[in-house]
Amino acid sequence: MFTGIVEELGEVVELVGSGEIHRLAIRAVRILADLEIGGSVAVNGCCLTATSIDGDLVRFDLARETVIRTRFDRRLRAGARVNLERPLRASGRLDGHFVQGHVDGVASIESIRERGGSSEITFDLPADLADYCVEKGSIALDGVSLTCAYVAGTKVTAALIPHTLKVTTFGGARPGDLVNVEVDILAKYVRKLARK
Repeated sequence: MFTGIVEELGEVVELVGSGEIHRLAIRAVRILADLEIGGSVAVNGCCLTATSIDGDLVRFDLARETVIRTRFDRRLRAGARVNLERPLRASGRLDGHFVQGHVDGVASIESIRERGGSSEITFDLPADLADYCVEKGSIALDGVSLTCAYVAGTKVTAALIPHTLKVTTFGGARPGDLVNVEVDILAKYVRKLARK
């Protein structure tokens, strides 16, 4: 379980492989402080298991399903920045919202409007995921807990303050970029129960 509060920007060293397994290597500092092999890390919102740690380098194995669901194969190249978060401790604060690290799909950035240091970013979500979004509700985009400021059809707009732009990959985002989407788990359960 995560919160969508990014702890660190990591750097992709490599993503190699094809077929069933890809291997991802990321350079990091802060998240490695108490990470052990077998531990979880949210990488751009996707929960991955650390398979090796060597100095400031952590490696993960990605199953084919993970690569397809996240489109990491199209997005993660050497030098790319990624949002990193360690799991929530039971004794910790829940500052964002409940984020499982289970990516539901991929959205694209439709537009970015600068607002005096802040930005309003509009994302175009797949229709089946947009149905879970409501104004002032929560959504995790590339692992960042955001509030849906506006929702219109498949378009969801979030307002990002300067701090969020500084400490996440959204500071360098551009229209057309792809982002991982995890809709609110509570919305998923409510929708399923309402269908019964």
